[in-house]
Amino acid sequence: MAYEYQAVHALDGTIGAIAEQRTNHLSVHRMTAVAMVLAAPGQTAEAAGILVSNGEFEARFSGPGEWLVLSEVHAPETLAAELSVRLGDFAFVVDQSHGRVVLTLSGRDAARILANGIAVDLHADAFPIGRAANVLCSHLSVNLARTGNESFDLVVMRSFAEALVDDLKVMARSHDLSVDFATR
Repeated sequence: MAYEYQAVHALDGTIGAIAEQRTNHLSVHRMTAVAMVLAAPGQTAEAAGILVSNGEFEARFSGPGEWLVLSEVHAPETLAAELSVRLGDFAFVVDQSHGRVVLTLSGRDAARILANGIAVDLHADAFPIGRAANVLCSHLSVNLARTGNESFDLVVMRSFAEALVDDLKVMARSHDLSVDFATR
């Protein structure tokens, strides 16, 4: 018996279209390629040197010798293959695109909203643009990265995406927040 499968985003059917973005906005990305890179033993410096962002992808710290690599340019299959070729024996690459969801929280109150559920100092001096860390957001593990003065990316496991969006809505209840799929 043959089965026909269709790719469905984890948040399809839970987020409705909005008329306009509010002061603070949570964008849910549909097509971000995500790969996990783990440096081979003793090869962390070499792998880090190869993972310098070049416009095709962005490497984010996930742990010692471990990075999440995101790309809006590559398809999931091509990102993992490209990274495997570039890194060679310096690191191991695993495609995580279908297991992770990428969200962007932006707006003048973005740091205040996140401060309601994250125990990390998000002041620009302590958490500058380009910094990333694995944190707990309420009770969920996310990779948080500052991508601009007033924007943060959150990468969460697919099965927890709906709970994270719900938590962020609660954290933003005293702020003007809209939620929609990203247009980029």
